[in-house]
Amino acid sequence: MRICGTGLVGACTVGVAASMAMAANTQNILITGYWPPTNEMLRQWSTNPSQNPGGWQGLDWEGRGYNIYSYFPEFPGGTGANPRGTGDFQVDYQAASADFWRVTSELHPVAIITFSRGASGSNWELESRARKLPLTSWTPDYLAPTRPTSDLPIALEPDNNIRFSSLPMTQIRNAVAAANLPLTAFIDTSNDFGGTFVSEFTSYHSAWYANLHSAPEDPWRTFAGGHIHVGISTPTATAVTATEITLRTLTDYLDQVIPSPSSVAVLGMGLLGLGRGRRT
Repeated sequence: MRICGTGLVGACTVGVAASMAMAANTQNILITGYWPPTNEMLRQWSTNPSQNPGGWQGLDWEGRGYNIYSYFPEFPGGTGANPRGTGDFQVDYQAASADFWRVTSELHPVAIITFSRGASGSNWELESRARKLPLTSWTPDYLAPTRPTSDLPIALEPDNNIRFSSLPMTQIRNAVAAANLPLTAFIDTSNDFGGTFVSEFTSYHSAWYANLHSAPEDPWRTFAGGHIHVGISTPTATAVTATEITLRTLTDYLDQVIPSPSSVAVLGMGLLGLGRGRRT
């Protein structure tokens, strides 16, 4: 039996099936980026050496008992010449869907925050909800097929269905605002939701996944999921600080809502290396 802890997802599953079946959740938090600054602000949590030469900082981040994993695209030549990007979570419906379901099946996250670039200015905009548009109503992306297709999982969701964020939005907004950063933090409850592009599409997925795995009996229970739009003019350093504040607030919230696992569940997650039993 191999004991993990390297951050190589799915590498060590031999001999832990019985313990794993009794585990209620992992301690893995998934965060994803999009156009800058939302890709740049997540680098310290990437396990990809080419994207994060300084090394992954997500393992038991800040000693909080949670492992943070980030995934995001790169934009060689800039977003003007390369708006779709390369790598994970490209600005493309098919690629974003494939990456989302692949990564969540590996991490089984206890919480998800998807980020994307939002409106002009320096903002931290927490989306209260997201909707699933009819497949033909999404704004075209940059590579055919340019809209979501009927083979994607989201196609089975009812048109105009709404999924609500389960992030601790008020706490995050208040914590970011209290830091006196050069940005405005707020919760968006407007009727335009998060738009009609890949950003809203991804936003729907984060809330949707948390809803799908919210039941207490779920073997990979998720306690929070939602989306944050980051203003176009938000400085990267400011965005990094706001992300760290957001994650601290989220982990504090998770500490309050995650039930204490049995000792067997703790053992199972420790052996997996993808998460640990909740801190006491």
